[in-house]
Amino acid sequence: MTFEPIWGAIIAWYLFLAGLGGGAFVTSAFLGWRHPEAVNMRKIGHIIAPAAVIVGLVLLMFDAHAGFMNPLRFALLLTNFGSVMTWGVVFLAGFTVVALAAFVLDRLKRPVPVWLDIAGVAFGIAVAMYTGALLGVCKTFPLWNNALLPILFLVSALSAGAASVLVVGIVRHADEFNRAGVLKKFHFCLPIIELVLVAALLFITCTNSTAGWNSVMSLLVGEHAPLFWIGLVAIGLVLPTVLETWLLFFSPKEFEESRAAHWISFGSDAGVLVGGFLLRYLVVVAALPLTMVVPML
Repeated sequence: MTFEPIWGAIIAWYLFLAGLGGGAFVTSAFLGWRHPEAVNMRKIGHIIAPAAVIVGLVLLMFDAHAGFMNPLRFALLLTNFGSVMTWGVVFLAGFTVVALAAFVLDRLKRPVPVWLDIAGVAFGIAVAMYTGALLGVCKTFPLWNNALLPILFLVSALSAGAASVLVVGIVRHADEFNRAGVLKKFHFCLPIIELVLVAALLFITCTNSTAGWNSVMSLLVGEHAPLFWIGLVAIGLVLPTVLETWLLFFSPKEFEESRAAHWISFGSDAGVLVGGFLLRYLVVVAALPLTMVVPML
């Protein structure tokens, strides 16, 4: 028996962009706290955050064909606060409003107040974790119904958000990128944590059911193995860790601030973004449902 995934690349893009937007805002707030001199990189985060989430929401609505036929269904999502989807709408709406407010303040050359930063960070973290909790609602899919998934998606979102800001910072504001040492070291830790969480998620999933085992095997040795090992593990997690370890801890200071090192960092952070998308895509398409047995009456 074959099984066609109920969701595909569009939903994976939505999950990735929503998490990236939240992570970008958190990165911007972190820069304001530890690197207040990185004014332009902070503004980059304020541009990426609402843009990524809005594009993700458009993709979600495009995927929800029935919602376009009957737009009232979107409004009805706010009527059941016992639903994860309802809370997701609240988090996404709140985050979008806060992120747009920060963007407008930047355009008006006015400072973003601390309370708005705190609200954006809270909503951004909630959005990133919600994307994992949304999948977990489907209890018949062992790969999704796992308490580690929201945590994994949060770490990945923070990593992707930071990578997006750093990538643009390398190209547009190299001087600020050179001074953002604390952010770069914090970001360096995230792929390592993510790799441990991926391993834990797969171990737990493969031991709880036959469907979980088959889902994990499709990633490790099955049809999704090339994307998993080459795309997610090698390009998205291991390579960035190796490159940043060398740049941050073993290369001379003069080289670390050179343009050659900048392009190495660019490749590293681009790899993180590739891995962030592939994580969600593989989790979506590799999940297999439990076999339901209905007794004969």
